[in-house]
Amino acid sequence: MRMIRFMPFVSALALVLSLASGALAASPALTGNVAGPDGKPLEGVVVTANKPGSTITVSVISQADGSYSFPADHLAPGSYYLDIRAEGYELDGSAAPQIAAAKTATADLKLVIAHDLAHQLTNAEWIDSFPGAPAQKAMLINCVGCHTLERIARSTHTSDEWVQTIDRMNHYAQVSTPLKPQKRVGAPENTPAAEVVRKQADYLATVNLSATPAWKYELKTFPRVTGRGTHVIVTEYGLPRPTIEPHDVMIDAKGQAWYSDFGEMYFGSIDPKTGKVTEYPVKQLKANYPVGMLDLERDKDGNFWLGVMFQGAIARFDPRAKKFTYWSLPKAANDDVAQINMVTTQSHVSGKVWTNNVGHGDIYRLDLKSGQMEHFEPYKGLPDDSPQAHRPHAIYGLAADSHDNLFFTDFLGRWIGKVDAQTGKPSFYPTPTDGSRPRRGHMDDQDRFWFAEYGANRVAVLDTKNGAFQEWEMPTPWTAPYDVIWDKNGDLWTGGMTTDRIVRLDPKAGTSVEYPMPNDVNVRRVFVDNSTPKPTFWVGSNHGAAVVKVEPLD
Repeated sequence: MRMIRFMPFVSALALVLSLASGALAASPALTGNVAGPDGKPLEGVVVTANKPGSTITVSVISQADGSYSFPADHLAPGSYYLDIRAEGYELDGSAAPQIAAAKTATADLKLVIAHDLAHQLTNAEWIDSFPGAPAQKAMLINCVGCHTLERIARSTHTSDEWVQTIDRMNHYAQVSTPLKPQKRVGAPENTPAAEVVRKQADYLATVNLSATPAWKYELKTFPRVTGRGTHVIVTEYGLPRPTIEPHDVMIDAKGQAWYSDFGEMYFGSIDPKTGKVTEYPVKQLKANYPVGMLDLERDKDGNFWLGVMFQGAIARFDPRAKKFTYWSLPKAANDDVAQINMVTTQSHVSGKVWTNNVGHGDIYRLDLKSGQMEHFEPYKGLPDDSPQAHRPHAIYGLAADSHDNLFFTDFLGRWIGKVDAQTGKPSFYPTPTDGSRPRRGHMDDQDRFWFAEYGANRVAVLDTKNGAFQEWEMPTPWTAPYDVIWDKNGDLWTGGMTTDRIVRLDPKAGTSVEYPMPNDVNVRRVFVDNSTPKPTFWVGSNHGAAVVKVEPLD
């Protein structure tokens, strides 16, 4: 696997940064130039400063002339290690710059050709490198939720061995990582047919090392970012254990960051000023079942709501009282495949909240006064000639409009569904692109449902008042966007589990900017803090045990 932030930077260059305490705030803390093996400047190289003993790392991007600069308010005086990220290159470890005391520090960085390009590839670059038809490659975006595709490429499994491996993978819960695999209790929902598994196995055996000692295809890398994509500062806040998976991240009114832990029973918060992490234990309601949480939402009263997944419950956390309240699925529904992922927070409208049981493909609505749950099965009883009939479904992202009507995504198809809050009647809206696999989404104050199309490499919006859709394609192939959110300027922000790039899209102009991340981010839920002068983007590094802040400079 790609290195995680708890490991020392393999190619790091130790620097001593002696900065004068009286330096002007406008003066940068550290500047330098990045040059390639030929001495020419390199643009789009991520330069990361890591202070030993600190859980906070800061990264900037080299400009067109190869220069980079760290603002003084982002790096405190002290000793730092520098690392870089640029596919195809690594630091020349022999460089030993002199650091002048009481002045802006300077460190020019020379890069050399990487010894192991394969270890540097992103998941999207692996997919682009693999031979095969797009339909064959599309299955690979199902793998990256748990591990990198490098593991597949370096494996030596034959087709028969892949059949066994795929079956084993299907019996792990989605909350699993190589550091902490968690087996399901009972069979997984939507188990693929044997002939489908065989086709997958046959294909995987053509891209790994089962038949040859070396890959017979070219390892491809995407071009580094240029222009506006280099105008950014990225701060990573490390978490106390490598097994923490910050799935959803939100910022409260005080600027505190909160995250749901996808792999453990903790709800956490981070003070961005100090990096201090506080964890609140979440009750394990079902012994021996996979642990972890997914959705994190905040209601009008400032309470946080969590989907407690395989524990078959939703939880509400009062940050003032530091207290949890739990509601479990009805006993008959809380079986081996029960899985509560999402929850809405429109209780100020109706006194109720919606949630979904992914394991059974149905929906529940909790009445907060009575504690009772209503049951809805939007796919039950559909006419045989309905496009949704006789197909597998996965109700995933949820959002409620201003009247508390529920809208949901069907992650295995192309539909946005609706459950009418008054009648309970379902209706469906087909997205413009077949196989779009809509994933997470959010409702704006105009009752427009914004969502990511994981299978179509696009983000989209549904105007729930007239049923009209609009889509925008990602700038990089195989981005597989997971979620999308808007900022106060009208830009859209998204990312996926494959490119390690954050996408900022202007929906009016149809133009986009990509910001490269210093590590494997594995983007899930995305969030924008609009209280800052320029919108600040936040996301959890779900496989890197870190929370990431992205500050655009323009």
